[in-house]
Amino acid sequence: MVRTRPLQVALLGCGVVGSQVVRLMTTHADDLAARVGAPVRLVGVAVRRPDRLREGVDPELVTTDAAGLVARGDVDVVLEMIGGIEPARSLINSAFEHGASVVTANKALLAEDGPTLYAAAEKHGADLYYEAAVAGAIPLLRPLRESLAGDTVNRVLGIVNGTTNFILDRMESTGSGYGEALSEAAALGYAEADPTADVEGFDAAAKAAILAGIAFHSRVRLDDVHREGITEVTAADIASAQAVGRTVKLLAICERAADGQSVTARVHPAMIPLSHPLASVREAYNAVFVEAEAAGQLMFYGPGAGGTPTASAVLGDLVAACRNKLNGGQGPGESAYAQLPVSPMGDVVTRYHISLDVQDKPGVLAQVATAFADHGVSIDSVRQSGKDGEASLVLVTHRAPDAALAATVGALRRLETVHGVASIMRVEGE
Repeated sequence: MVRTRPLQVALLGCGVVGSQVVRLMTTHADDLAARVGAPVRLVGVAVRRPDRLREGVDPELVTTDAAGLVARGDVDVVLEMIGGIEPARSLINSAFEHGASVVTANKALLAEDGPTLYAAAEKHGADLYYEAAVAGAIPLLRPLRESLAGDTVNRVLGIVNGTTNFILDRMESTGSGYGEALSEAAALGYAEADPTADVEGFDAAAKAAILAGIAFHSRVRLDDVHREGITEVTAADIASAQAVGRTVKLLAICERAADGQSVTARVHPAMIPLSHPLASVREAYNAVFVEAEAAGQLMFYGPGAGGTPTASAVLGDLVAACRNKLNGGQGPGESAYAQLPVSPMGDVVTRYHISLDVQDKPGVLAQVATAFADHGVSIDSVRQSGKDGEASLVLVTHRAPDAALAATVGALRRLETVHGVASIMRVEGE
């Protein structure tokens, strides 16, 4: 039997995602009631521009007083879809103080202040759910947090930003440069008017912090994540990767150290072999590869953004929060018992693909090889082409610490025979 007392929901923000949340709550009202065990009723929608036409939204529910809406005291669940740090943080804390659970898609806030939000939720006996904060509709956080709770996750490797994946995919498939591919992404609605958060890696870094925290049961903040964007990736980099059977992706990589005593979290472009499952992820799709001791290798794939896919994840969390309200239970809180420290990027060990512009004369390769050897970086392969006294060297290394590679590059730049370090890209997935 479905209980008759409705659970009351407040929505903060009615943009691309929020409007689809309203639509799904309306069209699936009967199913939601059956799954929750009671009707789920939207009692308010806080927006900044109340005069804007919002199809499917009852105008009587619309308000500009977000603070008043979350402080009503009769709201069971608040859906925060406005993003950013403030006023989202204050509104979420107020919701907890007034007895409401919170569902959010706010990766930036979670990456910056997740532990404080968890503490506030626990203090007031409320839930904090955020499946939609990472990878849109892909069910990823709940499997990491719950399905793999009895396992040890060693690595999370993924494409978690659809905009950058679309741009790199276009650069590869059409041969276009970064600027041209970005313009196409903007025209199709994949890139914002200001794409900085995406193309400079901030969005992916926030998601990496969340993933690492859950996977390794440790607190990982946005500042702990090494971040590089795709703005320096060139058509030549893409072509160079293709020449050796690889493709370029912006990856979020979270790893447990071999001794299990620390973790690393990073976001940067990387070459991966075409045989790797992530290499086939095209357009604006997301995919995350998880490596666990007992479960082995797991792949999560699907649309990582968009109003309807993200709203699907929001409603999944809404059902869970509402069920807990009805049953007097509480969902999982923060799991940071391991307290593993986050190692600096210099400790990360991986392979590298380096392109050098050099003089085309005898002895240059020997000088370059000596620079690598002096800093303990072993060379796996070399390709050389030259014309009219100028040459290009492309070297791929064996695995080496990032700090050693940085020192090697510094030495290369001091060589008179090296005119420039054209590009440096890490090689993953091999």
